[in-house]
Amino acid sequence: MTRLLTVGVMLAVAGCAAPTPEPVDVSVKSAALADRFQADLQGQLQAAMKADGPVGAIGVCQQAAPAIAARLSQESGAEVRRIALRERNPGAAPDGELRERLEQLAAAPLTADGKPAVMQWTSGSGAGARAHYMRAIPMKEQPCAACHGSNIAPEVKGRLAELYPDDKATGFKPGDLRGAIAIRWPLASETR
Repeated sequence: MTRLLTVGVMLAVAGCAAPTPEPVDVSVKSAALADRFQADLQGQLQAAMKADGPVGAIGVCQQAAPAIAARLSQESGAEVRRIALRERNPGAAPDGELRERLEQLAAAPLTADGKPAVMQWTSGSGAGARAHYMRAIPMKEQPCAACHGSNIAPEVKGRLAELYPDDKATGFKPGDLRGAIAIRWPLASETR
């Protein structure tokens, strides 16, 4: 009888325990991180453009973008970064499979409804397994063309040459793939 009561109490307590949260889909978490990255960077870029024009915005991309990526990476447990086939910052150059995927994304950086295209895949196995999310950063006419287009003002060209002597990120037309936000999750922490 005592054994039966003990089992009954254990079942009753187990029934009152908080439900296990449903795992959050990596694509949902990745999209939210990409949205945060873009919103934060765009807000800072717009403020710099308003205050100091395109020359001031260059510093935001150089300083703020990596800081935003680092903060989001630390908060989420994912690796968040910007990448590009024609990079301004050498640290944004993708390699291996990431380069191949970015080249595929370059063929169609926008969806049929005009939104940035997204790619998702997994790689590796065991402890090295990763979930990848990549969202296109299509070139916009403004304000992007001021620093990434074909008709760049001399003072902007001069500042770019100072900060990025090996710059490859100019000559883009609206709709071209300017780069991508790349997010990589260790699969073991997929449901964090």
